[in-house]
Amino acid sequence: MSRRSSVTILGATGTIGMQTLDVIARHPDRYSVFALTANNRVEELHALCLQHNPRYAVVLDESGAERLKADLSNTDVDTEVLSGMSALDYVSQHANVDVVMAAIVGAAGLKPSLAAARSGKRILLANKETLVMSGKLFMQAVEEGGATLLPIDSEHNAIFQVMPDRRSRDLSASGIRRILLTASGGPFRKARASDLAQVTPEQALNHPNWVMGPKITIDSATLMNKGLEVIEAHWLFNATPDQIEVVVHPQSVIHSMVEYIDGSVLAQLGNPDMRTPIAYALGHPERLESGVSSLDLFKIGRFDFEAPDTERFPCLRLAFDALRLGGTAPAILNAANEIAVNAFLNHKIGFTEIPIMIESVMDQLQSGPADTLETVIEADQEARKLASNWMLSR
Repeated sequence: MSRRSSVTILGATGTIGMQTLDVIARHPDRYSVFALTANNRVEELHALCLQHNPRYAVVLDESGAERLKADLSNTDVDTEVLSGMSALDYVSQHANVDVVMAAIVGAAGLKPSLAAARSGKRILLANKETLVMSGKLFMQAVEEGGATLLPIDSEHNAIFQVMPDRRSRDLSASGIRRILLTASGGPFRKARASDLAQVTPEQALNHPNWVMGPKITIDSATLMNKGLEVIEAHWLFNATPDQIEVVVHPQSVIHSMVEYIDGSVLAQLGNPDMRTPIAYALGHPERLESGVSSLDLFKIGRFDFEAPDTERFPCLRLAFDALRLGGTAPAILNAANEIAVNAFLNHKIGFTEIPIMIESVMDQLQSGPADTLETVIEADQEARKLASNWMLSR
């Protein structure tokens, strides 16, 4: 019997982390859990440790780690509790780890993802910010470390599945004309521009198709999520901005498409369930049973497509602008967006103020080279400071 693959899950208590554990639990002969990490959701992480008995559990906050350690001391679970950012790096690059699910939301996921890349792990990348903030650095780390990179976003996973030669970094050499990145359109696809200013966080968190965490759900509502995915597609597939087109497809059944120079368009379809791309990436090149139900085309009945409206949803335009500017511009975009989304969720700014804040920060902070991690982090921090100042001065 072959050795089971050992998996570290960064962001285990989030939606992607929980769904990864669901898929792993279906294949106990193939996978074991090495480490589970969480920001501060100690109770949820405690329950996961009892269920999966990882070798390590990591909590960012030291006091939270002490609480978890005390809670686990009364059980027969043999899990060592660690704390801090350095612990995230440790469980990402440990010699006994085969697979790292990078599912920490936000800029906090950048360093451990880089650590996994430099250590040559199989990286299941669900953290958008890793590529958005430091795409050049991360792709270099993957190549130099001999890591295997498999995208978890349903759209990029779909593109990966229908590309003929995933080793090629030249779309034209593979006969590809363009990538068609699908978007659900979010909960306000049909909303009038005049109504968007009155949108509440509760309304924005009500996504019509997907079950996701709060930050990515708000990003889906503003179309910033799709903008970040455009930047990701650039780095994953070496695609220029002109080779990437966003197509609104409200059914969320076609997860993305690739158009070839002969006129063929290949698509990957499936129910909107993240366990499909997770299982694909875990098992690649084999296919694994994921627990996802079969697609009922007769029940769906129709596929609709429309162009995105960047007047009502300017975040998508801002993301394309950042990609074309290059350098630290995507990191600036991402940082300003994180501050804006958090402010909106806490009722400090309105829905339509999110892109206004982001554009203000991008206008104030000039993009520079993104050749070092320190430069990227500096741009990220400066953008956060400007975004916070914007709220105070408005």
